[in-house]
Amino acid sequence: MLRVTADPARPDQADLSPLVALLRRGGVVAIPTDTLYGLAADPCSPAAVRQIFTVKRRPAERAVPLIASSLAQVRASLGDLSDDGARLAARFWPGPLTLLLPTPQHLAPEVTGDGPTVGVRVPAHAAVCALAEAFGAPITATSANISGEAPTADPDEVARQLGDALDGLLDAGVLAGGLPSTIVDVTSRPARLVRAGAVPWEEIEACLRA
Repeated sequence: MLRVTADPARPDQADLSPLVALLRRGGVVAIPTDTLYGLAADPCSPAAVRQIFTVKRRPAERAVPLIASSLAQVRASLGDLSDDGARLAARFWPGPLTLLLPTPQHLAPEVTGDGPTVGVRVPAHAAVCALAEAFGAPITATSANISGEAPTADPDEVARQLGDALDGLLDAGVLAGGLPSTIVDVTSRPARLVRAGAVPWEEIEACLRA
């Protein structure tokens, strides 16, 4: 496993190049987010997404969320957001809010479990945003843990649990941890809470009413 250490606030793009190469070859890389560590792969590659499930020892029927470097990357890769989606993205990105958008045809079916929506967010973490920017498209970000084990904010725990099964690890130190991202479906109107999390639903409702 290739382990690359990055400054969480000022990552060097050159340091990330080997991890970008791994992702482009279909590899699975553990990544930091603004909450916990996740698993990144190319969401357009069915084989790469299937490898995530192998690493996690998890059945493949559950959807896999994505992260992007910016709202512009989301729009370029996944399409325009609804009015509600654009309003929430402007207010809460970067940050722990996942929006469910219509699934574009170029994504691997394994990302959504053949469902009609895909979850995406822009995390408040410079290193992983730099990785997605260098990759040129959103990447997966399901939790970096064996199914049934607790997700972790510690890269050493990621290496202990998954090291032999990973191709790479972007080590940005111990993360803040906390609640997972809030998930909101903005393909329906009104927008619908799918999972409570770090962003309170009351704040989301207030933003949509403004």
